[in-house]
Amino acid sequence: QVQLVESGGGSVQAGGSLRLSCAVSGFPDSRYCVGWFRQAPGKEREGVAALDRDGSIRYADSVKGRFTISKDNAKNTLYLRMNSLKPEDTAMYYCAADLWTEDSMQATEYNHWGQGTQVTVSS
Repeated sequence: QVQLVESGGGSVQAGGSLRLSCAVSGFPDSRYCVGWFRQAPGKEREGVAALDRDGSIRYADSVKGRFTISKDNAKNTLYLRMNSLKPEDTAMYYCAADLWTEDSMQATEYNHWGQGTQVTVSS
């Protein structure tokens, strides 16, 4: 059974940093797609960053240059380093994983999700 457990959210002031972690278990090996998504109240869930099976990385335009996605295969843990945070980054953040995706930045491509962790950025 695939499980994703997130940690690392919190409240910071604008310009601050946070690192989210997502422990992944249940896949046969480290070859799977992973992504970070966020959802603010009243808005649709959007892709923030994704790491494909082949190692290619994608970012939403709104976070390029500020967020970094990485994965430690030895620990089966996914990370999202968030720097220069802005109030508009405030949302519930979710990690997602699946063996294959056609578009790793689309939430509908993933069957396995973490419980979410809240990130709040104050101005």
